[in-house]
Amino acid sequence: MKVPLKPIWVDFETIAGIPCPCGTAQRGLIAENNGLCSLHVTEISSNAKIHYHKSHTEVYFFLEGEGKLELDAKVQPVKPGMAILIPPGVRHRAIVEKERSMKIINFVLPPFDPDDEWFD
Repeated sequence: MKVPLKPIWVDFETIAGIPCPCGTAQRGLIAENNGLCSLHVTEISSNAKIHYHKSHTEVYFFLEGEGKLELDAKVQPVKPGMAILIPPGVRHRAIVEKERSMKIINFVLPPFDPDDEWFD
């Protein structure tokens, strides 16, 4: 039986960052009764890895820093205020310069599942 969705509060000041292919992610809205999405605040590292998801759709909203986004081997500049919807199967990574950093908000639909991170 599906548990009805109720409001889910998160305080990102209390969520520890964990390593991810992009750098370090704080993952919020992860709850048993939430089958809709998860919300991550991610610090992009200079060694972000190209990866893809078979089931997840991601929306990146760029908060801080400038760099590039690689999508299926095509590279485009990105800056704060830009957003991109990344469908399942699209190989992607954010690219930052060595001494710069980039921060994004990442909505993941359905909620993030670490078993849906794939590398070539």
